[in-house]
Amino acid sequence: MRRILFLAVFPLFLAMSLPAAAEEFLLKDGTKIVGHMSALQGDKVEVETAYGKMQLKRGDIISINFPENGAIAAPGSAAAKDAPPSIEESLRGTQYVNKTGKFTLTVPSDWKIDAKHPRTAPVVTVLNSQDNMRFLTVTQEEYNGSLESYKGLLELTYRKSFGNYEELSESPVKIDGKSAMLLSFRGISSKADNLPVQFLVAIIPSGTTYTRVATWCVEPLFHETQPMFEKIVNSYHSGGVPTVAQLAKP
Repeated sequence: MRRILFLAVFPLFLAMSLPAAAEEFLLKDGTKIVGHMSALQGDKVEVETAYGKMQLKRGDIISINFPENGAIAAPGSAAAKDAPPSIEESLRGTQYVNKTGKFTLTVPSDWKIDAKHPRTAPVVTVLNSQDNMRFLTVTQEEYNGSLESYKGLLELTYRKSFGNYEELSESPVKIDGKSAMLLSFRGISSKADNLPVQFLVAIIPSGTTYTRVATWCVEPLFHETQPMFEKIVNSYHSGGVPTVAQLAKP
């Protein structure tokens, strides 16, 4: 049963990858708007075009295309085909090190690197518990907008990915010494056999790079797992990665 749940829930991480900057907005009536998102106001998305600013209803947007990156943000569309460079990563005890993404995490001792699933840009790692019931992905992508606008783009994706989408909390936090955002939401996904799942997601900006540490599990397990998820996302540290000798120290 646990293996079935793993196979059903894991594909969700593919829908959580969001490219860098909006270039083309495809609307329900077939209209294509080319421009850059400049603001989010309630259910409105403000887009700067060559003809001035326009306001689009979020519900009218089918997809947001990124021609420069060859990627499409909206769920249900073809996923990005560009694979990231080979990921250099290791897990020694509870210390996870990603030399490619230049960050570290502390995870439970029974967790493992999931090497079976290929990384699809901008995903730089996939980890999960030994029982294949709890999951984590880390993405890194370039985005020139604000933290609030990045979160708004994510919300567009989440609302289209999940039935009964509900944001449970949003709070400012400090992670890795940076002003970050911590989100919790739940929903039901047809891609996961309609299982209810709940997420805890940290969004950590650093210059124009946005790192997203996303953790999740089926909803019945979330309450008991949340403290663990919080420890993992708060352990995120960027910059120089430790040496093997440093990892060996208590």
